[in-house]
Amino acid sequence: QVQLVESGGGLVQPGGSLRLSCAASGIIFSIYNMGWYRQAPGKQRELVAAITSGGSTNYAESVKGRFTISRDNAKNTVYLQMNSLRPEDTAVYYCNARRMRVPDFWGQGTQVTVSS
Repeated sequence: QVQLVESGGGLVQPGGSLRLSCAASGIIFSIYNMGWYRQAPGKQRELVAAITSGGSTNYAESVKGRFTISRDNAKNTVYLQMNSLRPEDTAVYYCNARRMRVPDFWGQGTQVTVSS
């Protein structure tokens, strides 16, 4: 059974930082491309950051320079370091595991709220 379990969300003031983690089980983590998506109320889910199995990364323009995605294949975990958080970063953040020709896997989501 595949599980992606996110953690690390919470309430933070503007300008603050959070580190999200996504622990994977039931998959060969190292061969999956991993991503973080977010969905704010009334908006579509959007890609925030992604990291390939080889370690290449890409980011949404809105988070470049503030967020960093990384992975630890020994721990089957992907991280999202979020700095200089803004109110518009408020959303539910979801972990995604993707490979070609197989269905995606998703976590249950973790809430991030940026507010003073």
